[in-house]
Amino acid sequence: MTLVFYIAGDNGASAEGGRDGVINEMWSLNNQPVSMEATLPHIDDIGTVMAYNHYPVGWAHAMDCPYQWTKQVASHWGGTRNGMAVRWPQGIAAEGEVRNQFTHVIDITPTILECTGLPAPDFVNGIMQQPLEGISFAYSFDDAAAPERHTTQYFEMYGNRGIYHDGWSAITQHVIPFKPDTGEVTWQNDKWELYDGATDWSQAHDLAAEMPDKLAELQQLFLIEAAKYKVFPLDDRRIWRLNPELAGRPDLMGGRTSLTLFPGMVHLMENAVLNVKNKSHTVTAEIEAPEGGGEGVIIAQGGRFGGWSLYVLEGKPVYCHNWIGLEHYFVRGEEPLPAGPVTLRYEFAFDGGKPGSGGTGTLYVNDRQVAQGRIDNTVGYTFSLDEGMDVGMDLATPVSEEYAMGDNAFTGLIRRVTIELGNDDVSRLLDAELVFSNLMAAQ
Repeated sequence: MTLVFYIAGDNGASAEGGRDGVINEMWSLNNQPVSMEATLPHIDDIGTVMAYNHYPVGWAHAMDCPYQWTKQVASHWGGTRNGMAVRWPQGIAAEGEVRNQFTHVIDITPTILECTGLPAPDFVNGIMQQPLEGISFAYSFDDAAAPERHTTQYFEMYGNRGIYHDGWSAITQHVIPFKPDTGEVTWQNDKWELYDGATDWSQAHDLAAEMPDKLAELQQLFLIEAAKYKVFPLDDRRIWRLNPELAGRPDLMGGRTSLTLFPGMVHLMENAVLNVKNKSHTVTAEIEAPEGGGEGVIIAQGGRFGGWSLYVLEGKPVYCHNWIGLEHYFVRGEEPLPAGPVTLRYEFAFDGGKPGSGGTGTLYVNDRQVAQGRIDNTVGYTFSLDEGMDVGMDLATPVSEEYAMGDNAFTGLIRRVTIELGNDDVSRLLDAELVFSNLMAAQ
């Protein structure tokens, strides 16, 4: 019989919508505060393909009750704790019962291995595996009163951190999910809290002032566990970490400066293609244009809520940079493409400066400049969480409202599209300690 684990969510309800909610979550994920006045005109778009909306933080708190805080706040149970149901008729005699032993998601794999009688592999495809860090909770299946075996667990996300040990929790909240990432929060100002899970399972009564010795003991334990599991150095740059280059962490395409794509390559996620954000770059499409220049998308990344697209409209070449739905910047050719072989090239000269700064875009047809335009703002951190790069069409929502959703394939022939990066140096924006730490972790 099948062993089923049903986990109700991966974290607490999200507070990323801010105090008022947002019509486009990419605003929050690109560190762009937007007023209620900007949202209200789009209120009727909520629930439609015209919105990527997110509820206000008040709803997040309500959905995480009776625990404190929300997703991203790994210190408090509201950010991490979820219910789980396990069904295994062949191996679990109890039905409809509750188990209260502390269990973490890392315990799932050890539990499956124990139930199936399989050992944890030492090697996979010749690569030595790290030891499993979880503890099987199969011991609790037939004994609700069995002593707890997972007795210690650290938590950390964006500097919000905590430690669970023998029913006690010591926790500290460092950053707030719905506030802009200003870099003004300091580690020295973090205030630790202490909770006794035996009598206060919802973490409602802070005992830090009453039991400073117990708090100090757990704080020390956090340092030990965090060092053991490579949590340090702590990194609270929430938005920067969405862009691996800015975060200084390993990147699948890191070090590559050129990528050639072909028709039919679609839904390529952001970390699987070259990172064109915050740097000069060139997009070159080698195509066969039909009479009249053709119609449709040659290449697009992202969608309605942030991205860029190179397409042909009424035979004329167009580049559009969609700045998180707030602005659309166009660079347009004024003449139809000539029929036959065409090399269409878009060059972007980045101004430099902070992430999301602007630049100048230029279009060339067969090496002849046909258009140039100013792009005041660019997407600096992430184009989309769920819309990738498409060659020959723009799947899902369109980057530009000038072409149809779902019916926008290029009517000519695409031979290849090449993306090349400039030599912009973003290393000055990186934290040297974090870069070193990530390089060591990748050894």
